[in-house]
Amino acid sequence: MKILLTGGTGYIGKRLLRVLVEQGHHIYCAVRAVDSFEWRAGWEKQVEVFHADFLDAKSLEDAPTDFDVAFYLIHSMSSSINEFEKLELEAAQHFRDYMNRTTAQQIIYLSGMVNQSKLSKHLESRYQVEQVLNASKVPLTTLRAGIVIGSGSASFEIIRDLVEKLPVMIAPKWLKTKCQPIAIRNVMQFLTGVMLNEQTYNNNYDIGCSEVLTYKEMLLGYAKAR
Repeated sequence: MKILLTGGTGYIGKRLLRVLVEQGHHIYCAVRAVDSFEWRAGWEKQVEVFHADFLDAKSLEDAPTDFDVAFYLIHSMSSSINEFEKLELEAAQHFRDYMNRTTAQQIIYLSGMVNQSKLSKHLESRYQVEQVLNASKVPLTTLRAGIVIGSGSASFEIIRDLVEKLPVMIAPKWLKTKCQPIAIRNVMQFLTGVMLNEQTYNNNYDIGCSEVLTYKEMLLGYAKAR
């Protein structure tokens, strides 16, 4: 299978790329900085890396168009708190327009859970990106995840730092917030499991473990495991 992978230098993308290579797929890896891509021995026949800045539509003019599935893992395009929503929408719009001139049969998007009436700016932006991608002629499958548990995950690293560096802390209100974590290996299973599965086209799914936990319970659970 031919696959387009965006965000291949990010936390999820790096791991997904290794899984896709192991499964024998041919991957077009779109990155903003080609020099930052970490090659592994033996990838030359299966992986093609090309420059693509989804905030610059012109950079996509010569991008590959012959592939079956496209993964949209672009996130946090800017460190500016005031501009990240605007830039994320702009990147999604350019990606959507690019998809409309490819042979792709499916877009797979990893988003955040949006099961509340009032969302944070972060989750609201994720949901708006989903709406943009859903307007493509290519069917969209959205996987909505909460905290991803695994070394290197930003949310997980915060939990680890709090537990290991702060033996005592004044607990903020967000410790009572509930979430449904998921292990990184299960995220990989979901991402690859929906590929070209027509039953998942134009649908969204919440993915997580079987337990709903508060942040306090996760902190205590990690402390016990350590």
